[in-house]
Amino acid sequence: MYAPGHIDPRMAMAVWMRNLTNYKRTWRMNLLPNFFEPIVFLLGMGLGLGRYLHDGMEGQSYVVFLAPGLMAANAMNGASLEVTWNMFVKMNMQRLYDAFLTTPASIEDVGFGEVLWATTRALIYGVGFIVVVSLMQLGGFEIFRSWTIVFLPFVLALTGWFFALLGQLYTSYVKVIDLYSYYYSLFLTPLFLFSGIFFPVTDIPYGEAIASATPLFHSVRLVRSLCAGTLGMPELLSFSYLVLASLVLMVWVPARLRRRFGFSRP
Repeated sequence: MYAPGHIDPRMAMAVWMRNLTNYKRTWRMNLLPNFFEPIVFLLGMGLGLGRYLHDGMEGQSYVVFLAPGLMAANAMNGASLEVTWNMFVKMNMQRLYDAFLTTPASIEDVGFGEVLWATTRALIYGVGFIVVVSLMQLGGFEIFRSWTIVFLPFVLALTGWFFALLGQLYTSYVKVIDLYSYYYSLFLTPLFLFSGIFFPVTDIPYGEAIASATPLFHSVRLVRSLCAGTLGMPELLSFSYLVLASLVLMVWVPARLRRRFGFSRP
């Protein structure tokens, strides 16, 4: 499992550092498309569609309602890309993991290093979006209304951590790269649309009951509450959901990766 005693921190950080070194050479090409997509949503829907929502959403302007959800989604997307397409290419086309495993690194070290890097990418996109929202704050949109926003990076990291593990789990089963279209189209996109980012899921029959079983809903609820300073029992349950689900994945994913590479821990 991904736990002390199973991971060599030096090996895991070497994997993380390799990804960082590579990212430094390509960050302009990689950052801009993923960074600007949620900004386009925020401006196009928040300012565009929001003009037609005269009563706002849940007693606030549509931009204020929309921005926290997009922030959580940005962290999800940043982490997911690293452990799906990118990880598959490293494993099966570049054969990078075969090279890693000729060193003292174990598959747990490699997998954990990839999760760390995916979480870092989630923070890059999430914190970058915080900067954009802060500029809108100066423009008169009161999106940040409480000191509890200081915990936003932690929640974005938790979101990235969960989706990094989940994406790794899917990758451990995938043998053909085309199957990622199912993960994105049939899983991540429905999460993006029906996790309370664009409208309250309570407006849909059984919407909240169904959404409560999905991870992004809980990330959106946490981020929105931190922005507004309305933390309560629902947010504690959402935090517990993400932590407990991540712990389960931290046991499941390494076992799957060992099986994928044809060996198991004695």
